Amino acid sequence: MLVWRLGSGPFLAGLRMIDLWAVAAAVGVGAATIVACAWRWRLVARGLGMRLPLRTAVAELYRAVLINSTLPGGVLGDVDRAVGHGREDGDVGRGIRAVVWERAAGQLVQCVLAVALLWALPSPVRAYVPRIAAVAAGFALVVALLALVAGRRGPRVWRRFVRTARADVREVLLARRIWPGVVFCSAVAVGGHLLTFLVAARTAGLTAPASQLLPLTLLALLAMGVPANIGGFGPREGVAAWAFGAAGLTAAQGVATATVYGVLVLVSSLPGVAVLLFRRRAVAS
Repeated sequence: MLVWRLGSGPFLAGLRMIDLWAVAAAVGVGAATIVACAWRWRLVARGLGMRLPLRTAVAELYRAVLINSTLPGGVLGDVDRAVGHGREDGDVGRGIRAVVWERAAGQLVQCVLAVALLWALPSPVRAYVPRIAAVAAGFALVVALLALVAGRRGPRVWRRFVRTARADVREVLLARRIWPGVVFCSAVAVGGHLLTFLVAARTAGLTAPASQLLPLTLLALLAMGVPANIGGFGPREGVAAWAFGAAGLTAAQGVATATVYGVLVLVSSLPGVAVLLFRRRAVAS
């Protein structure tokens, strides 16, 4: 749809503008982001009673980001690290729960920061932010109430699932020794994504102030959470085209910026290739 409406020019222009400075910045910011996410994963896993050295978490996250950046859906890398960690620790279920809660906590912090910044800074959706926040809060309340009722009167499997989830939230995510670190690491990760997107915008030739680009970046990053992409590409470029156009820029600039961002993320995840090769060699031996 975007190629049909805008042509291939914005995509190719974004690719042509990538330089060594942008790549170096993306690799550095990407490394800090990976470490923050690895530390968050380690905190949640330890809360569930699982061993996860930071070095291992960093390596597995590099591989997961590489897989997410090259395969459809954007979540297959996380599925791989969840199952792999669970097998190594002897409990696949806990391994999956650790990754699910770690990702959920990160998404929650990102949404809270997005709502706050989209309300504070000028953006195409600023007038609708309070309404959106109210709807989201109401939806979350309804889901919580339904889970509570189902946990008491639903089928046995569902009751066990709800009890496990409630215990995880209470004893892991809300534990004093865990939640401050999880929030801090999530904020650092969101900051890393935003900074990479701003680097992509400057690389694509945008000179607009950061205060104008930041809300547009948040909208594009939120669109990345939709598991209907191929290597991250798809909804991100569509939302960027709309947001940039609605903010007084051009849809082509939004697509070019999102394209550069996708390439920079892929480049910053290339250390995951070494992790894949090392694991393959270890399995072969």
